[in-house]
Amino acid sequence: MGLVAGRWDADTAVEQLYAGHYRALVRLSVLLVRDPETAEEVVQDSFVAMHGRWRSLREPDKALAYLRQTVVNRSRSVLRRRGVQSRHAPGPLPDLPGADEHALAADRRDRVLEALRALPARQREVIALRYYLDLSEADIADALGISRGAVKVHASRGVAALRTLMEDVS
Repeated sequence: MGLVAGRWDADTAVEQLYAGHYRALVRLSVLLVRDPETAEEVVQDSFVAMHGRWRSLREPDKALAYLRQTVVNRSRSVLRRRGVQSRHAPGPLPDLPGADEHALAADRRDRVLEALRALPARQREVIALRYYLDLSEADIADALGISRGAVKVHASRGVAALRTLMEDVS
């Protein structure tokens, strides 16, 4: 029946091992690779490899141990490949502006400049120094020769006026 000099032939041995241990080996691989489909492939490949090397097994009675070790090693290989792939996979593409983004930005900038031109001179100066040059209230007061309180008042009124002017334009 397949017993040759006290040893099973490859087909019979693999059939017997497959029938008795396939599910347990798949469960083992699932625990390692965390994916049932990949685990099934690992186990099937392990059976194929063992079948191909059956004649070179020194101790055929330890075929199950050999098979378990093959499943573990092949599962490790899958995990290594995943690690390499994840390290070398291209990252997500950055969000690029749409084709009209530059036109919209230019339009927005024009509307803001137009609204700034509509402000009284002192408010326009305070807003420009504060938000475009990022100067402190003290630096603005020194540059314009006015008090810090006046800077606060002009900035507050200027921002409120800009908000109203921008809402009217939109």
